[in-house]
Amino acid sequence: MSYSDFNIKQVQNDFDLEIIEKRGIFSAIEPIKMSDYLAITLEENIPLAVSINTEKAKSELIISNVIVEIRKIFDRKISFFSGIEFNIDKEKGLNGYCDFLISLSSEQLFIKSPVIALVEAKNENIIGGLGQCIAEMIAAKIFNETEGNNIAAIYGTVTTGLIWKFIKLTGNTIQIDLKDYSLDGNPEQVIGILSSMMAQKA
Repeated sequence: MSYSDFNIKQVQNDFDLEIIEKRGIFSAIEPIKMSDYLAITLEENIPLAVSINTEKAKSELIISNVIVEIRKIFDRKISFFSGIEFNIDKEKGLNGYCDFLISLSSEQLFIKSPVIALVEAKNENIIGGLGQCIAEMIAAKIFNETEGNNIAAIYGTVTTGLIWKFIKLTGNTIQIDLKDYSLDGNPEQVIGILSSMMAQKA
């Protein structure tokens, strides 16, 4: 068993989580103006990724560029990992590969302080990716506790590239925002939410 085998019901039962579902949990977070570079890049890349219509294209053309923008906002003092193995507890199924992990550390050679787990929705199914994302968030929490990292909250997002759903883990409580946020409609709000997560203010 690995992260990708979890559904939301199983991850709740296995890790004794309280799940709170509420619309607009992150909607009050202020948008952040994106760079001209990202605006131009998304204008070019979003139609191309939609036309190609594969997860790989959306990952390379959209998601990676958004994460790089967040890294620039934080003056390259954060790091991100793509397709990395993150084995925390194989007996509990907290092992396997993560689509993306974003860390508060500038260290890029190894994972040090994971804060955001990002899962790319398979077959455009965002709800289907929630279990995997939450499992990765729990693994990040355990990792930080083991390493002595004083990180209050772990965040997660499941995305199709265009649509983003955000999650927050504090203690054993998971908050799932029932509102979907659109990179095509309001990209600066997505940038604002991700930045607020990195700043531990979401």
